[in-house]
Amino acid sequence: MPVTDPDDLYGLPLDRFVPERGALAKALRGEGRKDEAARVAALRKPSVAAWTVNQLIRTQRRAASALFDAGDEVQRAQSELLAGRGGAPALREATQREREAVDTLAQSAGGLLSSDGHEPTQATLDRVSETLHAAALDDDARAQAREGCLERELRWAGFGASGGESAGASADGGRGSARRRPAKGDAARQTGVSSAADRKRDEERARAERAERERADRQRAAELRAARKAEAAAHRSAELAARKLQTAQERRDRAAASLGEAEDALTAACERAREATLAHQSAQQALEGA
Repeated sequence: MPVTDPDDLYGLPLDRFVPERGALAKALRGEGRKDEAARVAALRKPSVAAWTVNQLIRTQRRAASALFDAGDEVQRAQSELLAGRGGAPALREATQREREAVDTLAQSAGGLLSSDGHEPTQATLDRVSETLHAAALDDDARAQAREGCLERELRWAGFGASGGESAGASADGGRGSARRRPAKGDAARQTGVSSAADRKRDEERARAERAERERADRQRAAELRAARKAEAAAHRSAELAARKLQTAQERRDRAAASLGEAEDALTAACERAREATLAHQSAQQALEGA
């Protein structure tokens, strides 16, 4: 079914974004809605991390709600601590709950990426978690993420006046409905964005993502080689230790056997000595009675 709402583009598989965006812009132009068509044509294809967060927000509603609630708790605990009404333990507990909420959503990210044909690299998963963290703790970032229409991942810079600005700056264009409904001054700029420029950006992003995947593959291969080398060295050490243990056990067994033989010989010698002593005493008594 053709997409009729620009927001729905961000719920599609990532490789369908560009063709569906073009089809929607073409349909709008055919209806004489040129300004809307220009705005749709100017929409940027999400990065892989932003697309993943969009799908998490759209499909994991309960977990996303828990994330936002946990972020609210952290902000309240932070405000109370600064106002002298709360303590550090409350803030630590709220922060832990927020981390757990991020982890709950992030655990689904790998499956989403794989199902859409993307390698779930650690770098991408880290950016997903960072975006979820920003959406939990910053109101501006949350407003961008809540609709599931992010174009770029977000970044949280900490509490304070600069926090929201930092998150918004790192999104750079992923501004939810405000991005898709620009002011009149922005409309002229968006109208001038050509499909060729969009394709170029998509190609550049694809190259960057491919380079990141290749770098991650090389890193994993190096880590695998190092792990195999360490495992082989540990195996050799274990075999050597096992051989030494066996030799020590054999020596102990031989020593135990020798000790047993010596104890038996000592017992027999003691018995012979006792018998000889008794015989000697008997002989002395017989001699004295003669």
